Amino acid sequence: MKILILGGTVFLGRALVETALSHGHQVTLFNRGHSNPNLFPQVEKLVGDRDGGLQVLAGRRWDAVLDTSGFVPRIVRQSAQALSTVVDHYTYISSLSVYADTSQRGIAEDAPLATIPDPSVEEITGDTYGALKALCEQVVPETLPGRSLILRPGLIVGPHDRSDRFTYWPHRVAQGGQVLAPGSPGRLLQFIDVRDLAEWNIRLVEAGKTGIYNANGPKQPMPMGELLEVCRTVSGSAADFTWVDEKFLLDQGVEPWIGLPLWIPESDPEAAGFFAFDISKALLDGLAFRPLTETVRDTLAWDVSRPPDHDWRAGLASERESELLNLWQQQVSS
Repeated sequence: MKILILGGTVFLGRALVETALSHGHQVTLFNRGHSNPNLFPQVEKLVGDRDGGLQVLAGRRWDAVLDTSGFVPRIVRQSAQALSTVVDHYTYISSLSVYADTSQRGIAEDAPLATIPDPSVEEITGDTYGALKALCEQVVPETLPGRSLILRPGLIVGPHDRSDRFTYWPHRVAQGGQVLAPGSPGRLLQFIDVRDLAEWNIRLVEAGKTGIYNANGPKQPMPMGELLEVCRTVSGSAADFTWVDEKFLLDQGVEPWIGLPLWIPESDPEAAGFFAFDISKALLDGLAFRPLTETVRDTLAWDVSRPPDHDWRAGLASERESELLNLWQQQVSS
């Protein structure tokens, strides 16, 4: 197949390129050429801005397009319209953040979606991100009826994830010592290895699948304690885990999700369903998962390849973690 990827050099796009090439497909990238421009020298690269700069795509034809970089409906509409007559199949990578209410477990693809009072807003914030993605989802099937595939991933993890929202934990556990862990070890999580998502996406495209899928993993939500135990085993560290009360962390101003990755307090009304989406439709259509040990191992290998002084985008600084652990020990011993 001839596959066009909008993006293709950062994280999920990168994994999609690698997977498509491994399946023997011919890949073309379209992006601004800003991120990792020397990646994939064997692949055709078209440089342009999808906001008003799609002319370079004119006169070409592809079997499928994979849209990994659409966040604003107006811009997604430009791409979908420009490609509607020259591609047979359009994958739009959306997000589980599109759902209006995550206070209940088992949210399936037909649940109500988030809305926004002014759909012309283009500033992407924590409040607008999900609703804008939901609007983007509507654009693609409207423009390419019967030819669109919408994937809604949760937290995507693995090598080359620059958000550090998962990498923090393998890295921190590998350092050893006393590790601050939030809440309860039985608190359940969902996330998906970027390579599993990419492999499944390419197979769906090959099969001509259309429709909407929640795309998360593993097959059953995983306890936080199990994740940390796997990180300890894979890294061979002697880390010890101190499970700290969520109210204490909130009182100390620790920011959920970014300050401590993978942590959403159980007191948050949206927490119940955030790591418990229904992925049964995806499982029926072949979504499969590699062992967590492989994800942790490969994430650690990539992590150590980064400059030691790189800026962490999520997680506690070591000094702050030590301070919190000391305060917690004082509280529980008083």
